[in-house]
Amino acid sequence: MFRSNTCGELRIADAGREVTLAGWVQRVRKMGGMTFVDLRDRYGITQVVFNVEHDAELTNAANHLGREFVIQVTGKVAERTAKNASLPTGDIEIIADRLNILNPSEVPPFTIEDESDGGDDIRMRYRYLDLRRTPVRRNLELRHKMTMEVRRYLDSKGFLEIETPMLVGSTPEGARDFVVPSRMNPGQFYALPQSPQTLKQLLMVSGMDRYFQIVKCFRDEDLRADRQPEFTQIDCEMSFIEQDDVIELFEGMAKHLFKEIRGIELKEPFLRMPWADAMKYYGSDKPDLRFDMRFVELMDVLKGYGFSVFDNAEYIGGICAKGAATYTRKQLDALTEYVKRPQIGAKGMVYARVEEDGNVKSSVDKFYTQEVLQELRKAMNAEPGDLILILSGDDAMRTRKQLCELRLEMGRQLGLRDKDKFVCLWVVDFPMFEWSDEEQRLMAMHHPFTHPKDEDIALLDTDPAIVRADAYDMVINGVEVGGGSIRIHDSELQAKMFEILGFTPEKAQEQFGFLMNAFKYGAPPHGGLAYGLDRWVSLFAGLDSIRDCIAFPKNNSGRDVMLDAPAALDQKQLDELNLALNLPESK
Repeated sequence: MFRSNTCGELRIADAGREVTLAGWVQRVRKMGGMTFVDLRDRYGITQVVFNVEHDAELTNAANHLGREFVIQVTGKVAERTAKNASLPTGDIEIIADRLNILNPSEVPPFTIEDESDGGDDIRMRYRYLDLRRTPVRRNLELRHKMTMEVRRYLDSKGFLEIETPMLVGSTPEGARDFVVPSRMNPGQFYALPQSPQTLKQLLMVSGMDRYFQIVKCFRDEDLRADRQPEFTQIDCEMSFIEQDDVIELFEGMAKHLFKEIRGIELKEPFLRMPWADAMKYYGSDKPDLRFDMRFVELMDVLKGYGFSVFDNAEYIGGICAKGAATYTRKQLDALTEYVKRPQIGAKGMVYARVEEDGNVKSSVDKFYTQEVLQELRKAMNAEPGDLILILSGDDAMRTRKQLCELRLEMGRQLGLRDKDKFVCLWVVDFPMFEWSDEEQRLMAMHHPFTHPKDEDIALLDTDPAIVRADAYDMVINGVEVGGGSIRIHDSELQAKMFEILGFTPEKAQEQFGFLMNAFKYGAPPHGGLAYGLDRWVSLFAGLDSIRDCIAFPKNNSGRDVMLDAPAALDQKQLDELNLALNLPESK
């Protein structure tokens, strides 16, 4: 038996017991004739004591232990003289009688501690070492606990967990696919699924009624902190339901997770916000409602006074930062530079302070009388001590998105984006389509299988651009943690959707004929939702990136630096797959 107990298990009640522990050496400390070894495993740390008076040879062996040596120790549990309140095992120590070095270790490239000295690149290269650190391990334990609670909740609601294939056909209408060449079918390719969308709809046609799967999905897209080329969805579908049924059930799942994982009981129904309001008041379809700073349109207040930036604008909007009138000129200049960054793209920023006497001082005072500035104050509902920040532009949607970035930055600077505070909402009534300048056509905002709102179906023939969808996203603290829709279950309506999206009947049949044909055999009304497991875990763990809640993530270039993947294939493999490379010449 390698161990009788784990390194996080023993307590003062175990004093006097002989035990055997196994794990990794966290650190070695020598004090006179005594050597103290912190022994670590997944469960915790226990102090082991080697005393030269008790066993000189054993103590000498302990003195030669290095960090991350794998050892086995047998000894008696004793009460510590100098207790360590920061450790669950801090009241006891092991007085060692035997030491067995199971495997020595080279000096690790970074410290295996809560606060490591390793940067992101080196920790990703040695991810198997990084996973030994307590914060990363806890994230994976949290992930495990969440998946168990998801399964428990959905099982209680009558869902079946059903696996769908990883090798499917390509669906170029969505994001870019990862493709897999077929050796047995030369010149033909599988794709890795971006989601099991059509397959779960077919399960509804087959009468499975309630399906779920915790499933890997793949998208070949540019990466951000909340994106990976492979990610995990809690994928669900239900039959004989309407939008409210789906929202109610998955709001219940969210409340269940908050209670069981974070100990937070959310009793009130989640707010529902139409997409148009989210964009109008927050410039985002995933607004962070932990703080206010709702946009106020100021066209009627500030236009027509000789300030050409505003007079020529198609949109003028402002936010009110409560208590921020103490911002210095240096801080305001820094904010101006922030919104002018290329990734935000504003041309400048105007500010106005509400002084303690109620007067308003603005960066464009020479264009506006105090009377007009008081109208501005009234429109912004600003009090003495508040700071008003204003952006304008020739495109309302673009300017609102810039104002959104400014709002989030102000929320961060003022400490309003508390990671232990959670505000949940549903964003509903999304547009059915969005215009693609690249494709010069309407594209599905969610996917081509989303059902339009019943009252808008007639507009598909006359003005499809204004049609709204039976689609919904759950947003928590400015993060989209999941989304879904009611699906089209009628083959004629599905054909109409493909026509609007620019598919010829032949192309629609080639790519999605299997689904349209299935609808002819009695497809029930159905809909569903997919939660992003990685995003849920990172939200509950208080992380800014999903990478640290994934065991083996990719870096920002989509590479696995530990496995050195992706990598070139040798010529024999290319020949077997009937592939020839046509790479651009290196410069």
